[in-house]
Amino acid sequence: MPAFKVGYFVGSLAKNSINRKLATALARLAPAELSLTEIRFDELPHYSWDYDVDYPAVARAFKESLAAVEAVLFVTPEYNRSIPGALKNAIDWASRPWGQNSLTRKPCAIIGTSPGKIGTAVAQSHLRSILAFCNAPLMNSLEAYIQFDKGLIDDDGKVTVESTETFLREFMSEFEGFIERVYTVLPRPA
Repeated sequence: MPAFKVGYFVGSLAKNSINRKLATALARLAPAELSLTEIRFDELPHYSWDYDVDYPAVARAFKESLAAVEAVLFVTPEYNRSIPGALKNAIDWASRPWGQNSLTRKPCAIIGTSPGKIGTAVAQSHLRSILAFCNAPLMNSLEAYIQFDKGLIDDDGKVTVESTETFLREFMSEFEGFIERVYTVLPRPA
């Protein structure tokens, strides 16, 4: 039986996103103690504080999905040296209304892939800053910037390079240990 429910965000909205392939691989390689489920945000409208008085149904369902998990994994590409706008919008919805931040004290990890040699390093740096402001405990090591070569991960999440598969398995194992450590000092969500 899984010890922790983990929600994951795929930062790209593209159906054939290489980050979606990476997320599928990570779910496959996660230790048995983690149960992963995607938290979708593609139908959220652009956030405005005008919604704080009465969240639309899609935003309430999004917040309920976050409440149902104990940790969050961000799998994101890098757009223009930052995170995709849709992912930032989702984080804005998650952190509002004031005093109801769904990311507060929720262990988080970040990973991403890109065809470029530095992977998603700059986007991850920006995301770390945003999540720090949201008071989300961040796994700072292992950092993971995966250069995606054609065929690295198939549509079923099978990693074709053994050293990459080993690294991703270790990343997920470290994330499980991080979640466990966070909940030794912070109250676990009810």
